[in-house]
Amino acid sequence: MTPAAFRRLALSQSGAVEASHMNHPDFRVNGRIFATLGYPDEQWGMVKLSPIDQELFIHADPEAFAPVKGAWGSGGATRVRLRAAKAPLVARALVCACRAAVAASSRRPARKKKGSG
Repeated sequence: MTPAAFRRLALSQSGAVEASHMNHPDFRVNGRIFATLGYPDEQWGMVKLSPIDQELFIHADPEAFAPVKGAWGSGGATRVRLRAAKAPLVARALVCACRAAVAASSRRPARKKKGSG
């Protein structure tokens, strides 16, 4: 999978928009990040899954999916090795991540950026 293909799949989610976070692209729905691209370099993406979904995707393709290091990874943030990733599985992971972001936004509004309020 290429970074362009990951971007297309992320933006194909209903309501998804591209923004920027810490000098790399991110993908948001209802103001919440559900995926990023290009960290630590252009060969990686990230999907923000539930811990249960993270476990399932890692089990399905451990060459493509791995937890992010530290607390973020324990919470479901999952690295995607683009070179090893297959589009159908990444598409499913993005659907799960987007749905989780929508559900989270209905429970609690996204935080405002400093200086925007």
